[in-house]
Amino acid sequence: MKKHKNIDTVPYVEIERYAGIWYEIGRYPSWFEKDTCNVSAEFIPKEGYIEVINRCEKSKKEKKTQGKAYIVPESGNAKLKMQFRWPIKCDYWIIDLDDNYQWAVVSDSSQSSLWILYRQPLIENDELRPIVYRLVNRGFDLAKVHWTKQEIK
Repeated sequence: MKKHKNIDTVPYVEIERYAGIWYEIGRYPSWFEKDTCNVSAEFIPKEGYIEVINRCEKSKKEKKTQGKAYIVPESGNAKLKMQFRWPIKCDYWIIDLDDNYQWAVVSDSSQSSLWILYRQPLIENDELRPIVYRLVNRGFDLAKVHWTKQEIK
């Protein structure tokens, strides 16, 4: 794993395999996701960047936000810079990833953000438990995690 300050990323991410829809299982609270449910993110590789489409429901209304992600050079594609509003960019670091790209964990350089993502809206506890265990061992505060409500439609 690559080291930067407090946090390691996975050594390499195949962008084509990472592409597609990810459902949010849990996250650290953030102002832009306050009171949301049914949260997902879609990654679409383009020439020179990755299109990102975030979807959620807030007050029973669907919301969609589009942005771009740029791969940080020499990061093994594990570090991205996300941009939803110019000129603001934020870290999107893939810190844990299933060998089959069925789940992923994302944070930033200071561990102040956290997202647990899965390819389906719901994850079994037996699959989630080892992911959470590794996060706790890496210094993440499980008490801060907001478990996202996902409704099967």
